[in-house]
Amino acid sequence: MSLPPAAPPRRSRGLNSRLVMVGVALTLAWLGVGYRLVVVQGTRAEEYAARGLGQRLHTETLAADRGTIFDAEGRELALTVDSVTVYANPREVTEPAVEARYLASLTGQDPQQVEELLAGNGTFVYVARQLDPADADRVRAAELPGIYFLHEPKRVYPAGPLTAQIVGFVQPDSNVGLEGLEYEYETELAGTPGQLRVERDPAGRTIPQGEYSVIPAEPGSDLVLTLRTPIQYAATQALRDALQRTGARAGSVVVLDPATGGVLAMVNLPGFDPDNRVNLLPEQVRNRAVTDLFEPGSTQKLVTVSAALETGLVVPGTTLEIPERIEILDTVFQDFTQHPDRLSVTEIVAQSSNLGTILLGEMLGARRLHEFMVGFGQGRETGIDFPGEAAGVLHPPEEWCPTTCVAGTSIGYHVSVTALQMASAYATIANDGVRVRPHLVAEIVDGRGSRVPVEPQQQQVVSAETARQVREMLAAVVERGTGSLAAIPGYRVGGKTGTTKKYLSESGEYSDEDVVASFIGMAPIDHPRVVVAVVLDGPREDASGGKGAAPVFSAVALAALHQLGVPPDAP
Repeated sequence: MSLPPAAPPRRSRGLNSRLVMVGVALTLAWLGVGYRLVVVQGTRAEEYAARGLGQRLHTETLAADRGTIFDAEGRELALTVDSVTVYANPREVTEPAVEARYLASLTGQDPQQVEELLAGNGTFVYVARQLDPADADRVRAAELPGIYFLHEPKRVYPAGPLTAQIVGFVQPDSNVGLEGLEYEYETELAGTPGQLRVERDPAGRTIPQGEYSVIPAEPGSDLVLTLRTPIQYAATQALRDALQRTGARAGSVVVLDPATGGVLAMVNLPGFDPDNRVNLLPEQVRNRAVTDLFEPGSTQKLVTVSAALETGLVVPGTTLEIPERIEILDTVFQDFTQHPDRLSVTEIVAQSSNLGTILLGEMLGARRLHEFMVGFGQGRETGIDFPGEAAGVLHPPEEWCPTTCVAGTSIGYHVSVTALQMASAYATIANDGVRVRPHLVAEIVDGRGSRVPVEPQQQQVVSAETARQVREMLAAVVERGTGSLAAIPGYRVGGKTGTTKKYLSESGEYSDEDVVASFIGMAPIDHPRVVVAVVLDGPREDASGGKGAAPVFSAVALAALHQLGVPPDAP
């Protein structure tokens, strides 16, 4: 019996190799996944968690409320209100021309300009910034395609032009101070922004169990000024009337409280409206009382006479023989009013004698005269809390010429000052010889209500007796001298007139036509409560300190005395 043929060997080799390869591949894949899991959830878990949180976590800045600026009696001069800004997504605007005409009619804009905005290619464009909510509601009611709204803080100035050159203004889109006290006290007014941190999903929705934290914004501090708005108003009216009466191109009035250095009023014309700054010129913004220089002329005689009295060279009754003229090289000095050949020091001031004052200046000499000029604050900033203050021009005595400089400086030439500097000098005499740094801010009130009063620096310049003697001389100027138009019924006042040819810095020469007319005085003379400085730039009529500026002093000082409740002098 024969055996069947042997079966062919089974061919399983190829199958086994494929399974092995698949197994190896799967094993490697799982190893790779495992490795990534170890990396993601193990060694680099914190890094990836932080990345995920960073994608979900949004940080938003919370704007701080800007502080309010008040006058001395609590009137708001600058504050922040809610406003609404209208913006558009031009890609969603269906009929630019139609929407532009409608928007322009509601916002008071040019329809063509609005249409150009709406027809653009971008996705965001401002249409109207910082509208009153009522005006924005009318736009919102139209339900125009592609038109949206957002709330913005807006800085407004209730006093308008009255205090514009003092308070200043802010950048509209950022509320950052640009001029005046808004700029000077930017850090205090702005406050500290807060922060909101919140987790959101890809659609922008807040994740309920996600991170949420708030650091509240700290509101800015409020400023309480020394300014009294009723006095500011009276000074503005009086100065405006003077510009119309005299034809002067510009003018300034400064009213100081001599005891505290507080500025009760500071007016400059022409001015501007801080809520409407279209086509605004730089000269309208400038606070001339702080920035503009002029040669003080005869108002400088207060410093020269005070120095002569304080050093003991003369007393009020000392008489000097006054020559007809004083000639130094090619320069001739003379008086412009007739007077006796001999004048007492009091009469020299009352009659505004250039020659008598020059004699006193020559007795002092350059170095001593310069020393007292510095003491009264000339040639340096007063330190007022206001940006851009000019220091004036006062050369050191070793640079004075040996010929006419002492004579000229004694009567207010060869030195340049600001209206504020001269007001401060007269306030020194009004305050028994103590000069107090002028300031505009009386106190700062932070967001928690803590009040920080301003304490200005003080300096004794001359004795109280010298100051009293000079005040009596200033009273004589009004009672029987060149300042009669500064008189105030019921009050005894004093001051000094000044009229100087205007120095033209471009040519280095004096104008043949333009003058600077000034009057600076105080009231009541026995216990002065106010000092008023008036400066008129380029008057055409009544072009002197006695005729042009003295009546302004009378009107402003009377209003200030009434506002401060100062009773008339006893009969």
